[in-house]
Amino acid sequence: MRAGRLRHRVDIQSREETQDQVTGEMVPGPWVTVWAKCPAEIESISTREFVDAKAKQSEFTARIVIRYRAGVLDTMRIVHGATIYAIKGPPLADKVSGREYLTLMVAAGVNDG
Repeated sequence: MRAGRLRHRVDIQSREETQDQVTGEMVPGPWVTVWAKCPAEIESISTREFVDAKAKQSEFTARIVIRYRAGVLDTMRIVHGATIYAIKGPPLADKVSGREYLTLMVAAGVNDG
């Protein structure tokens, strides 16, 4: 993939956990930006892909490609402008080296926060 295709800038966020002062239980806290303004390619999934998709895949609305970053998890989310994408499933490494790009299958909308 050529770098010129990574024309969007996205923030990758992770949810912090905080400790409840009364119970001592760890509870979800605020979302924090782990990586800001990452170059990315955002491609909406076509209607045909929706129809051809299996049950779990049908909840995907886009695929986002970013340069490889160690530590990207499916518990994180992507923010692009006013749109929030939940990462659905593990990040997929590129086929050649596995360390150039990550493909993230995402669904638009706020999930759990």
